Amino acid sequence: MRKIVLSLFMMVAGYAAACTNFIVAKGASTDGSVICSYNADDYGMFQNLCHYPAGTHAPGTMRPVYDWDTAEYHGEIPEAPVTYNVIGNINEYQVTIGETTYGGREEMVDPTGILDYGSLIYIALQRSRTAREAIEVMTTLVNTYGYNSEGETFTICDPEEAWIMEMMGKGPGSKGAVWVAMRIPDNAICAHANQSRITKFNMKDKKNVLYAKDVVKFAREKGWFSGKDADFSWNEAYAKPDFSGRRYCEARVWSFFNHFVDNFDRYLPYAMGKEKDTEPMPLWIVPNRKVSVQDVEECMRDHYEGTPFSLDQDIAQGIWNMPYRPTPLTFEIDGKKYFNERPTSTQQTGFSYVSQMRSWLPRQIGGVLWFGNDDGNMVAYTPIYCGMTERPECYNTPGADALTFSDKNAFWVCNWVSNMVYPRYSQMFPSLKVVRDSLEASYFDAQPRIEQQAKELYQTDQAAALKYLNDYSVEKAQQMIARWRQLAYYLIVKFNDMAVKPEKDGKFLRTPTGMNERVERPGYSDYFRRELIRQTGDKFEYPEE
Repeated sequence: MRKIVLSLFMMVAGYAAACTNFIVAKGASTDGSVICSYNADDYGMFQNLCHYPAGTHAPGTMRPVYDWDTAEYHGEIPEAPVTYNVIGNINEYQVTIGETTYGGREEMVDPTGILDYGSLIYIALQRSRTAREAIEVMTTLVNTYGYNSEGETFTICDPEEAWIMEMMGKGPGSKGAVWVAMRIPDNAICAHANQSRITKFNMKDKKNVLYAKDVVKFAREKGWFSGKDADFSWNEAYAKPDFSGRRYCEARVWSFFNHFVDNFDRYLPYAMGKEKDTEPMPLWIVPNRKVSVQDVEECMRDHYEGTPFSLDQDIAQGIWNMPYRPTPLTFEIDGKKYFNERPTSTQQTGFSYVSQMRSWLPRQIGGVLWFGNDDGNMVAYTPIYCGMTERPECYNTPGADALTFSDKNAFWVCNWVSNMVYPRYSQMFPSLKVVRDSLEASYFDAQPRIEQQAKELYQTDQAAALKYLNDYSVEKAQQMIARWRQLAYYLIVKFNDMAVKPEKDGKFLRTPTGMNERVERPGYSDYFRRELIRQTGDKFEYPEE
């Protein structure tokens, strides 16, 4: 999602740094999968699980392009002769594309371009069978029809390769873009979170590095670079990290890497953002252990726990240890500006996924989008197989939108629960976590059996195999939302009026006469009690009698 250009970032109160992507190459994962993730973060965002069916198109067919963020019409481009099935951000060939917006130099935005970053993603997914092909499609499209978004980092993966690509327009009316794409080594993990991360790149490595022919020349012509080609740094020229880019954005990358490497504190000064001359983080690292889909899901739920950025060290956590902060990210008091931390897990997530791509399975079985329609910490990721052509009702609910609640819609039911939990986190979240983790454990336990059945069907009847997986994905999503509604009812009963109703063996306790047992009243957390007394002194001290 969009992040305001860095030069304006700290001045604009209505925006928050947006999305997060994590990437695991096949040699770094526990089972040989390529894994990538995406939190789509933007206040007010409402998104269904999108679907673009496969199709064939007659010569001369045109495709209208509407801005993904605003739905404004931008123009039209020729349709491809053949397009592939896309469900969410994965297609039937297991190609997955995500993004984070970093802004960069605002004078490079081309408002006359037809293609915005979101449209570019979904058009490329419909036209690409590999990650390299997607890069070619995306760069050809923007050079032909123009690119009207700010600076963007894309995650582009298939079952064999994982790539990171950064792109920027070339200014008003340019109808073109500069870009660089780098293949992540098979033994490495990578991440980006609204700050340009590519620095120097080996222009001679044609196998693992792709770039626009004028990527250095354009910067020279603008006076942004004057050294040797080998010394050219993408983000130094086009999107140099400032305090906000490091503290709000690179800190999320630091936290991800910190889970999988020893002694990563050496990069803390860089991620904290206040020191000028510090060692920047590498673009990727080799993890100290293999990384699973479940590991990535947990990292999508990260609030900097156990780090210097942790959100449980100040009064903003409230009475019940809330690891979330209200926006905007900055605020002023007595003429001074202050900021909030911005972790990966955030309340403004519209949808979240972890994509699993596997080369050893039939393509429409190997690709699974583990999908959730709210903050990743507050949802159970349900399996969405990449060959799906029919969506669960909960992820595509007629009549539901950003202004229309529906108890049949996953976004709204999950937000109903999460917005109860946020302010009373330490009280309520354990109950949510039990439900979330039990559902996900059941999905992972069933996965080998479900996929074995699908493989056996696939050998004789591919259509039946795809329907089997489609039906399974729909069933799990609909079971999830039913369970989440039950969770909502449970939470309002259990924690009504800031008290707690006792229970045993999953049932609320009643007296012998059928009344509810007396409620427990836990009061303030220990931290908050101490902070309250620190601020108020003896104002509330109970006098001796």
